[in-house]
Amino acid sequence: MQALEYQKVMSEIVYINLPAPVEPQPNMTGPEMLHGFLAEFYNTDNEEVKKFTHEMCLKWNIHYRVQSNNKK
Repeated sequence: MQALEYQKVMSEIVYINLPAPVEPQPNMTGPEMLHGFLAEFYNTDNEEVKKFTHEMCLKWNIHYRVQSNNKK
């Protein structure tokens, strides 16, 4: 599964798959860096940032998707 997925159904939807990279690493691609950057907003403890992130996700049709380790 890719870090960021794009699906076009009646409107555009972007899924940000979690977990994501915790910090930048040498030779990361742009999408990998963006993946980690966007995951920081989801993982923050700051309630104001969480609220803002939620509002922007609603506006832009962005969804965080937590991966399950129970897949066979």
